[in-house]
Amino acid sequence: MSDDGYLEGKLLLAMPGMTDPRFDRTVIYICSHTAEGAMGLVINRLINNLTFEQLLEQLNIETEGPVSDIPLHAGGPVETGRGFVLHSADYVHDSTLIVSQTLALTATVDVLRNIAEGRGPRHHLLALGYAGWAAGQLEQEIQANGWLTAEADEEIVFYTHVEDKWPRAMAMLGVDVSMLSTTAGHA
Repeated sequence: MSDDGYLEGKLLLAMPGMTDPRFDRTVIYICSHTAEGAMGLVINRLINNLTFEQLLEQLNIETEGPVSDIPLHAGGPVETGRGFVLHSADYVHDSTLIVSQTLALTATVDVLRNIAEGRGPRHHLLALGYAGWAAGQLEQEIQANGWLTAEADEEIVFYTHVEDKWPRAMAMLGVDVSMLSTTAGHA
């Protein structure tokens, strides 16, 4: 946690036995966390039924030349039709939320156009939907051992294969996932 107790700019790692199957073995980058609640993006779930090019077509974004095949992530169960781009802080516009010294979040059509045309941020992760928590909800879930927290590592956020993000982030904490139980005990 940061000095103020908030997790903005950190990773949330679902514990084995997470009761909500939508978050089983997920890694979430926390974009915003205040007394009013929290918002983050799941960074290790892909959308397989929509391509970046199809997304651009749906949004009527015209680009010059061919478009690179950029993976789309299922950012969470809230507002799944809304897009977000988690990216390096080298790209900042009026609507960009600076999350940390190195990472930012932009949710405008312009960032998608710029990425498609090769003028976007150096590093980026595109997501549809987000994970959200009401005031105090995330803190309660952490206290109930639903989540572990870790420092955000750009290598994990942007470059690690989606299936390897959760075990790799757990290993950063010194946790051997093969030793974790999915059931909780009571003494």
